[in-house]
Amino acid sequence: MSRRVVITGVGCVTPLGTEVDAVWDALREGRSGVGPITLFDASNFPVRIAAEVCDWDMSDIGEDPSQWQHHARQTQFAVASAVKASQSAGLDDVSMDPALKGVYLGCGEIFPDFLKLCQSTQAALDGDQFQLDKFVEHCQATCPVDEALVYEPGIATTFIAGMLDAQGPNMNIISACTSSSTAIGEAREAIRRGDADVMLAGGAHSMIHPFGVAGFHRLATLSTHNDEPDKASRPFDRDRDGFVIGEGGVVFVLEALEHARRRRADIWGELTGYGANHDAYRITDPHPESARAADCIKLALDDARLNTDQIDYINAHGTATVFNDKSETVAVKRALGERAYTIPISSTKSMTGHLTTASGAMELLVGLMAICNSVVPATLNYEHPDPDCDLDYVPAAARDIHCQHAISNNFGFGGHNSSLIVSRRAA
Repeated sequence: MSRRVVITGVGCVTPLGTEVDAVWDALREGRSGVGPITLFDASNFPVRIAAEVCDWDMSDIGEDPSQWQHHARQTQFAVASAVKASQSAGLDDVSMDPALKGVYLGCGEIFPDFLKLCQSTQAALDGDQFQLDKFVEHCQATCPVDEALVYEPGIATTFIAGMLDAQGPNMNIISACTSSSTAIGEAREAIRRGDADVMLAGGAHSMIHPFGVAGFHRLATLSTHNDEPDKASRPFDRDRDGFVIGEGGVVFVLEALEHARRRRADIWGELTGYGANHDAYRITDPHPESARAADCIKLALDDARLNTDQIDYINAHGTATVFNDKSETVAVKRALGERAYTIPISSTKSMTGHLTTASGAMELLVGLMAICNSVVPATLNYEHPDPDCDLDYVPAAARDIHCQHAISNNFGFGGHNSSLIVSRRAA
């Protein structure tokens, strides 16, 4: 069995808005979601900017925010996005076997409450000695009994399954920056082979936390362009100095084409191609020859049965780090040959920041909206060409084009590669 898989709904919570139309308007108009960090006191940090989700809580989906306040931000983003996606697809009114509805997400690590951790550490200090037993005692006295669940990255899949009666395949995938794109690709495979008729697939994450910011800064991957936050993320630009951490969640309803047609669902687009592999090179550096990343793109093309001249747009991983943008440019050229020079490519991380494990879902949404609206967004802040990055990165403004097929690329720490192809709604 190998069924066609379509997208029938989308839900999102992002730095550019919490409704798909609002997010798309911001992207099309080239508005940045980057600003000063407010989620913790970053005044003494070398990096003081991020793309935060602002002025939002779980009342957006009719939930009592106080019942969710002890859960991680990414868990709330994921649950809300899934509920919104289900509503968008009209699944609330669909009678179906719950065993054929599943949830695949890419949600990353959850950091502990920093203040609680400091308080427990302080309670464990006896002079200059750290007393582990006192640390454990303080943690047990101050932490709720379900605290371990709060920090479980995959807890969102459990909540979503319960809230939406999804009793089918259920999984959380962590593969760095490819987590959500891999989750989407694997959810498609579950439908294609008949394990499910409907899958909620996507991801969520928030690393806007002292540990997240400090960790990425120590890896020299973050921009320190603090004085002009909206200018900080500069993918493919000669003067790029790293990415900006973002946060949020995006979830899609993937559905077998015949199931969607049977219930007369609105079809946004078709997920036609998926490729995934691994560099097996270094944890923090992409392979300089980009061979496996190029192969990943080719795998998606082969899966979609498309030629290179049929691709109309590429949403790049485009992190704005020196090595990633250069290696991704090489990968695109190796995969697409001369055609690479004529395909519009943009990195919307220039506006959303890098949503880490949720970036693949966020950027597939951009590709989907590009084919729905025949517009591709710009790469914000692309002003100074880099000889090593010599493709068409859509500078300055969004561009009207006929867009039938779009690729979304994601390349993650550790060597993970994932490419998805979304196409105009199925005939």
